[in-house]
Amino acid sequence: MTTRRKIGVLAGGSSSEREVSLRSGQAVYEALQESGFDAVFIDVMDHISAEEAVSRSKLNAVFIVLHGGFGEDGTMQRILRGLNVPYTGSGPEASRLALDKLESRKLFVKAGLDVPDYRVVNKGETLLSEGLRMPIVVKPRCEGSSIGLSVVCESHLLEDAVSAAFQYGDSVLLEEFIRGRELTVGILQERPLPVIEIVSESGCYDYSAKYKSPNTQYLVPAPINSEETAKAQAAALLAHNVLGCRSLSRVDMILGEGGRIYVLEVNTIPGLTSRSLLPKAAMAAGIDFRDLCVKILESASV
Repeated sequence: MTTRRKIGVLAGGSSSEREVSLRSGQAVYEALQESGFDAVFIDVMDHISAEEAVSRSKLNAVFIVLHGGFGEDGTMQRILRGLNVPYTGSGPEASRLALDKLESRKLFVKAGLDVPDYRVVNKGETLLSEGLRMPIVVKPRCEGSSIGLSVVCESHLLEDAVSAAFQYGDSVLLEEFIRGRELTVGILQERPLPVIEIVSESGCYDYSAKYKSPNTQYLVPAPINSEETAKAQAAALLAHNVLGCRSLSRVDMILGEGGRIYVLEVNTIPGLTSRSLLPKAAMAAGIDFRDLCVKILESASV
């Protein structure tokens, strides 16, 4: 990937993660420019404006920094594949599977990975949580950045939490709350990066803890033993591969009792802001932000 090639940094979108995407996109754009690339920042709202912008700009490759639906559900990847323009990250099907927490979990279980017990509730259905003990994690089926996520500790609050999650889709997951340590493992060029432990003030790594709280701690490398580190990295790489992801991802998990690893989800377009976890893990591996962006770009393909 020579610096003479014209690179489009695609950010924004219309999902609930638009503002995070714009911040990530700006950081990537600046990093590529500093590395000598002819980078163009493109703020898009939908697939029509994205297709028009890419075609008009005569790009040699696209660095996708669109979080949530439209960017991570495979839509943008299908558009770029149709235009025969190389792009970063996973292909359409892997992107769709990773964003869908229900479909991805089915594949995780089939591959022998542990996941929390869960139930699915669709709009219009009777709310049933039998078999799940409080607290219960409530989350939209297809959202990122912990949008719409809440932890319910009392049964009379469950219905309101589910209603709030329905604002982001027609299907909601009720998930067993696993007591343990929250970990995340970045994958770069098909290899796991150092493990990060996330310690949030409330004990729940929700949207506020991710993007607003000054008290959220990121411990990298995570202060866990070598066996736990190896298990976390192996689980992350397996989850990445099971979904058919390529180049990069970030896998969220819980280290539970007895060293058991519970995989929660795979993020195919992880955040790339100053608070984001993939850059922190890469830095711990000796890869600064500019080099990280270049490495991701080098993997771009149709």
